[in-house]
Amino acid sequence: MGFPDRIERTVQLDRAPEEVWAALTTAEGLSSWFGDEADIELRPGGRGRLIWHGKPATHLRVERVEEPSVFGFTWHIPELPRDDPRRTYVEFTLEPVGAGTRLTVVETGFAQLPEEHYREIYDSHTEGWARELGELTEHLDAA
Repeated sequence: MGFPDRIERTVQLDRAPEEVWAALTTAEGLSSWFGDEADIELRPGGRGRLIWHGKPATHLRVERVEEPSVFGFTWHIPELPRDDPRRTYVEFTLEPVGAGTRLTVVETGFAQLPEEHYREIYDSHTEGWARELGELTEHLDAA
């Protein structure tokens, strides 16, 4: 059975690409909308960590940095066992539009998931990106 492998969401933000970039690629920016605490080494191969209080840390590996237009990372799928080697790839693309930014996030790699967990994980991440991008918008609107 073939599964959708991709989640894609686009949001229009009323902030310059440089401001959106800082929210996506700095520990201070990430911890203001994407988790409660964050650490990140902004370079290909760099490590990152996101912490939502009450949950184990989520670790990521920076894969792509093209300031200020593309930021990509792989991360562990939290619903799978900690030692499972499978990861999904998340890529943010920023495009200037007038005085604002069109931000697109794409997460891929879901087709590799076990059939018995696929729907739960795919749906969870689909809902999660809608929620997280809403929080990013709120954060930037309040800045």
